[in-house]
Amino acid sequence: MTTLPDRPNTALLVIDVQQGVVEGAHDRDGVIANIGSLVDGARAEDVPVLWVQHSDEDLERGSEPWEYVPELARRATEPLVHKTYGDSFEGTELEALLAERGVGRLFVTGAQTDVCIRATLHGAFVRGYDVTLVGDAHTTQDLTEYGAPTPDLVVAHTNLYWGWQGGPGRRAATVLTKDVSFAADHG
Repeated sequence: MTTLPDRPNTALLVIDVQQGVVEGAHDRDGVIANIGSLVDGARAEDVPVLWVQHSDEDLERGSEPWEYVPELARRATEPLVHKTYGDSFEGTELEALLAERGVGRLFVTGAQTDVCIRATLHGAFVRGYDVTLVGDAHTTQDLTEYGAPTPDLVVAHTNLYWGWQGGPGRRAATVLTKDVSFAADHG
């Protein structure tokens, strides 16, 4: 149902599951295990997996904290998108990579929920994509010292509000890993 013409395909986005980003994150191991399961499922169904990796002054490119967690291994044939903004589309080749693959429907996973996940969800939706957030495959660190709710509440709130998003010709949804279907006829 995407508004992007001739884009019937689906892709899985794995955003910023980097050592320094998820260190100490809420349900880190469970979220990484769910992402690993989704990556395996996508690969088994020939669904493109695109990896996104953030860098900035606090997450220096090439440093150990910048590296992806060892539990998740990107294949050389799977694109790696380098970004410096929260929205994975801003200043990157992500849109071109998705267009090449005829992708109009995205499943979003990764970190951090309240920054790069939310920015990418909204960025994809306003660009015309159908966007599904995998509710148990994203996480965030504890930012309560800055006035944020606890991480579990940030995740729960994001899952709740994303399921209610809407727009002409586009769909938004939140599903659990066990309910992910990469088939094009989604509800």
